[in-house]
This record gives sequence, C-alpha cells and structure tokens, in this order.
Amino acid sequence: MLKFGELVTSDVPVLIHFFAQWNEGCAAMNPVLQSVAGTVGEQLRIVKIDVEKNGELAEALRIKQVPTMLLYKGGAMIWRQSGFMNAEALINVVTTL
Repeated sequence: MLKFGELVTSDVPVLIHFFAQWNEGCAAMNPVLQSVAGTVGEQLRIVKIDVEKNGELAEALRIKQVPTMLLYKGGAMIWRQSGFMNAEALINVVTTL
C-alpha cells in the first residue's frame, strides 16, 4: 500500500474510511461506499483502513470512533465525519467539496 502522505496528495480526491472488523456501523458502510464508488467513478478514490492494523495512523489522526471518514483533496483534509452516513448524503459531500 502507498504511504499515507503519498496517498492523500494524489491528483484525485481521496475518501478514507477508517473501520474495525467487529463494528456493525462499519459493516453497514460497505454497501454505501460501493454505491458512492459506482456513482462518482474515477473522480474519487476510496480507501479503507483498519484501525486495529493501523493503530499508529489512527492515533495520529485522532480517530476515536469508527466508522470515521476523511476526505482529502490536494493533500489537505477538507472534510471529516464519524458515524454512519447514507449513500445519498455521502455522494452529496464528495461531489460538492
């Protein structure tokens, strides 16, 4: 996998989904993320990061709750949200920012 810095500075905006395998809210986000990916196509890159396997990164970014999503554009975090979101709301966020 790319290093985090390389990932968030890509030319395409990046939506990072921090999740945990055991969390029901995270599992519920899987079809939402698939719907978002299908709708926005190559205009957005979606990356899932397991907080249990990437504890140092989660701590550095102060991920206290899962699911948490971060949207990066041009290397800068432009949006952050914790908790479940439906596909329509998430598509609205990623297409308007």
